[in-house]
Amino acid sequence: MARIRLEGVTKAFGAVVAVDTVTLDIEDGEFFALLGPSGCGKTTTLRLIAGLERPTRGRIFIGERDVTELPPQARDVAMVFQDYALYPHMTVLENIGYPLKVRRYAKPEIHRRVREVAEVLQIADLLDRRPGQLSGGQQQRAAVARALVYQPQAFLFDEPLSNLDAKLRLEARSFLKHLQKSLGITTVYVTHDQAEAMALADRIGVMDRGRLLQVGTPLEIYRRPRNTFVATFIGSPPMNLLSGRLHLAESALILTDGQALSVADRVEALRQAFREGERVWLGVRPEHLALADGPGPTHLSARVYAVEPLGVETLVTVQVDEERLTLRLSVDEPPVLREQVWVRVPMERALFFRESGELAL
Repeated sequence: MARIRLEGVTKAFGAVVAVDTVTLDIEDGEFFALLGPSGCGKTTTLRLIAGLERPTRGRIFIGERDVTELPPQARDVAMVFQDYALYPHMTVLENIGYPLKVRRYAKPEIHRRVREVAEVLQIADLLDRRPGQLSGGQQQRAAVARALVYQPQAFLFDEPLSNLDAKLRLEARSFLKHLQKSLGITTVYVTHDQAEAMALADRIGVMDRGRLLQVGTPLEIYRRPRNTFVATFIGSPPMNLLSGRLHLAESALILTDGQALSVADRVEALRQAFREGERVWLGVRPEHLALADGPGPTHLSARVYAVEPLGVETLVTVQVDEERLTLRLSVDEPPVLREQVWVRVPMERALFFRESGELAL
């Protein structure tokens, strides 16, 4: 187990900067997720930690060692790839034991360790099979077993669940979280799936275009996203955003379609953060919106665009001029398509972002 530290790490491929001055501290025993869209630099960051790429600038530490110039085999970390990278001509036992074989462990010791880790991962009865004879979930466990068998200081996972179906992905997610907490091994986990990151990680780092935008616990990032990119990337459905202009003298936010929302309860704080007439983004989570019986100071007129029953809850998307809002409702009789409705916007739960996208209040 070890702490992992990146200090001003940059990786450029010619004129393309894949990772841009990333500074990050991952605690010993922490489950840390790097989250972001395709091409944001998260996998390159993981490969830099693993030693599969060398940084253009900056330094990388694992434990107290500066490993910036060390090859992968000298870093004492184990990486599980998206496709698991199992050798098809080897049995599961041979695949799991391979890292020990290349380190010249004796055969009896290899077999002992493989069987121990296979018991932990509940694949001991599969050791004589080849990867092509395994299900996706079994292949994933075999790949984790191979990473675990030589007791590395850190696990590095590159989207290991993306090839699994939805049911198996949920099972594998629970398994990985239980295993990591049981072993206490420092884990860096790359994913584009925000639900996966929030379910698994102690902390999340959100990346976009090579930059690390925000680091925090899942709830910290969910409740106080630093900018509109994070706000709309975290959450399923994501945070709703409405564009408007502040008229603080009238304690109102005037939306682009001319509807007004009262900001009287927060006007003093808004005066400290914004100028009169400034354009802002108002952000509110789907579960905080509600249907209202009629007009009100914080109610919007809208028309139902889509209704999605999900069993315990219903997602209702409404159209407000050219913008759409999603409500997460627990109702027995949701509104129907194209119905005219009123939506209450709770100003006490709303966030205010500058026109640039940065959180202000």
